[in-house]
Amino acid sequence: MQAVTNFFRDLTLKPQGVIVVLAAFLPIIAIVAMGPAVPAMIQHFADDPDARAKVPAMIGAPGLAMAILAPFAGLLVDRFGRRPLLLACTALYGVFGAAPLLLNDLDHIYYSRLLLGVSEAGILTVVNTLIGDYWDEKGRKNWLFLQGLLGPFLAGFVALIVGYATAVQWNGVFFVYLVAFPIWAMMFVWLFEPKQAAAKGVAIAAEIDAPKPPFPALNLAIIASVTLFCSMLYYVFIINGALVFREVGVTEPQTYAALIFIPQFFILAGAGLFKLLSNHSYTVQIASFLALMGAGLAAMGVAGTPAMMAAALIVQQTAAGMAVPTLINWTQSKFDYHHRGTGMGMWTAAFFLGQSQSPRLVHVLDAEVGSMQGAFLVAGCAALGGAAVAGLMGMMSRPRVAQA
Repeated sequence: MQAVTNFFRDLTLKPQGVIVVLAAFLPIIAIVAMGPAVPAMIQHFADDPDARAKVPAMIGAPGLAMAILAPFAGLLVDRFGRRPLLLACTALYGVFGAAPLLLNDLDHIYYSRLLLGVSEAGILTVVNTLIGDYWDEKGRKNWLFLQGLLGPFLAGFVALIVGYATAVQWNGVFFVYLVAFPIWAMMFVWLFEPKQAAAKGVAIAAEIDAPKPPFPALNLAIIASVTLFCSMLYYVFIINGALVFREVGVTEPQTYAALIFIPQFFILAGAGLFKLLSNHSYTVQIASFLALMGAGLAAMGVAGTPAMMAAALIVQQTAAGMAVPTLINWTQSKFDYHHRGTGMGMWTAAFFLGQSQSPRLVHVLDAEVGSMQGAFLVAGCAALGGAAVAGLMGMMSRPRVAQA
């Protein structure tokens, strides 16, 4: 109990932290909220022969826009500031997200979802930039850990609301996006621009007056590459989980839901593991994430029973809980105030590019090796190879002790 008390005492800039955590979840709603609504939307647009293809494409449209536009959002953040762009994008998120409440054409809804992705690119880039601006390394770890803990509960709450809203009307899911407006109001009151905060004596981590160093292009290339690789692995199960369970005899949706119910809670264990490892080097953190992800995916690739598959999923979900806080914390350490927006914009682009390309990769592997389990095994081996490389890089970067 004392450890919990100390943890919450260590959380500084609490109103700003709560807003950042809530705002960071807005882009997640674009995926989490839409899943339960897919059957209702396909049924409503049954007269459209392409509805079964258009509705899933509509769900993925924001991620595609984010992958393309996030780097430009990062440049705008560094050029014009954090707060104005975040306020504008959050307001547009509410407008574009709720727009399908007034639309009854799948093509028009698809276009509104693309515009939603434009606003999400700005939101996620600015929020992740502000985490680096407001807090030092200890503060970032605390707020990222809290974000990792709250994420699954917020996702479950949203899914519950969506289920009821969709039962009332086919497009009831889009009411969820109106939550952006009260969050916008909280931003307007409590969020501040780092430069203005520093001028008023508010203690923040960003070194506003430090000389502007050269742009760290090598860091950017490394971060984008590693994030793309990790993101593609992160989404392997999220997108293909039902298909791989089908190969061990789980064909009923109810049975699948029951088998993954307990393992999904191990995302929380992953958030806790991130906190435990946060005092170690970034290479140790990334190597640990990749090792767990690789072990989980590979074990799912060789599992022979549903019980074995569920046990492997526990390992995979633990890794999934580490993924986002580990990658964001590492990325923020590589950029100073002057370049942090650009760096986080590229991180966002790489992560959501991985989301869009992961299904393609798994489809190719499935076709090549002849089964979804085989594809999972190959992906798991790739993750284990990445863990080995990260571990080797960590050992090579350790300072050598001089011989007497």
